Amino acid sequence: MDHAQSFAVVVLIAALVGSVAVASHRLTERTRIPAPALFLVAAAIASDLFPSLTPRSVTATQDVVTVALVALLFDGGMNIGWRRFRTAAGAIVWTGVAGTFVTAAGITVAAHWLAGFGWQGALLLGAALSPTDPAVVFSVLGRKEISGRSGTLLEGESGANDPVGITLMAALLSAGSHTGAAAVGKGVAVFTEQMVIGAAVGVAGAWALGWLIRKVPLPSEGLYPLRTLAGAFVIFGVAAVAHGSGFLAVFTAGILLGDVRAPYKAEIERVHASLAAIAEIVAFIALGLTIPLHTFAHEHAWGAGVVLAVLLALVIRPAAMALLLPPIRLRTGERVFIALSGLKGAVPILLGSYALTSNVSHAQRIYDVVFVVVALSVIVQGAAVPALARWCRIPMHTTELEPWAVGVRLRSRPEGLSRWQIVPGSAADGSLVADLDLPDEVWISLAIRNDQPLPVTARTRLQAGDQILALTDTTRPDAAAHLFTRPVT
Repeated sequence: MDHAQSFAVVVLIAALVGSVAVASHRLTERTRIPAPALFLVAAAIASDLFPSLTPRSVTATQDVVTVALVALLFDGGMNIGWRRFRTAAGAIVWTGVAGTFVTAAGITVAAHWLAGFGWQGALLLGAALSPTDPAVVFSVLGRKEISGRSGTLLEGESGANDPVGITLMAALLSAGSHTGAAAVGKGVAVFTEQMVIGAAVGVAGAWALGWLIRKVPLPSEGLYPLRTLAGAFVIFGVAAVAHGSGFLAVFTAGILLGDVRAPYKAEIERVHASLAAIAEIVAFIALGLTIPLHTFAHEHAWGAGVVLAVLLALVIRPAAMALLLPPIRLRTGERVFIALSGLKGAVPILLGSYALTSNVSHAQRIYDVVFVVVALSVIVQGAAVPALARWCRIPMHTTELEPWAVGVRLRSRPEGLSRWQIVPGSAADGSLVADLDLPDEVWISLAIRNDQPLPVTARTRLQAGDQILALTDTTRPDAAAHLFTRPVT
């Protein structure tokens, strides 16, 4: 009975912490302090005040965070989807891969010459701090979505450079036992192998999982999201066992599955979004509990961390983007916004923990400096992102929550159903339905205005912001889209 009661206390504490963590998202909207910063710093302080909370094994924490990252990257890939990704695929791959290497090189030089790290430690620090974090960007923006190519590029780069950074760290640690040209060759071989196998498994896994969710029915609605979740972890596991990047595999699979039409797709997406939110909380709290704040003064982590954080945010990242962004068609404001919005998060701390378990020299100092850089990036730089977006004139719109739904269930997949939102200045803005030059095969079945269904007749006057649901020809689903989604020139 004593064990049952002690376990109940643990469950109660975990539930209370989870409830407070979920509620903290409302606090971030008022204070502009990103939620991940609250989780990370609060957990680090708690582990110092109550040493019994510190995990006994860093490896166990790495495993927990790895599971959380699989959920985060898979959901992030589905949010982007193939249609959005392909509009900026070259730019995302270019900034995600080349940007990681250029940023890592800049941090390495700064860590060696300014923070006093040896070349090995500086290289590991550069690899750890090179990836950005999509979860932090989403938390910073709240319910605001970035319009245009800059939003897709920022989200895609943040998701793509996580697997690249993790693979780069693995390659450096694998090459640690070699010297000279042998070390370089080993590192390049490991990196290439993980990237190629990870991408291949992601594509194949997306095809197989897509076929399953479209063609193989299940007896219960609740099983569909569970099958997709299990499939994501199968893809990760297969890639990792094959010596590939499991993180790249699940991110690739998420992108390819994002636009797949399948039964219960909305339910699948909602469940994965909820799991990603929980995974974010778990990852930052788990990593925060491993941070020994009392060692920072001894390891001289504060000074080195502050210097690297400032250089990374204001010099290294902007310089890297200045080199990489010219071939990409963007406005000046979009270039500045992307250059100054490279926020750090859970992945750099996870990579820093790999140095601890690999027994490299000055591993504790590397880990402590990574925490300082991430904390400053999330708190200071993250809080400034909304103001930076306004200054750079980045178009953003607030997505209001829609807790109520109207719909019908069908046994077969609906064909020829399209949904458009009327933009200001379009042909439909202010026009009667009867006056629209609608093709014969297009029939407006429903409109939604101010969150309420609107009866549609020939005399209904439409206006900007209305949501239009229409039945269309399956061979030309977008035949009338220009009337609603494009301003008249």
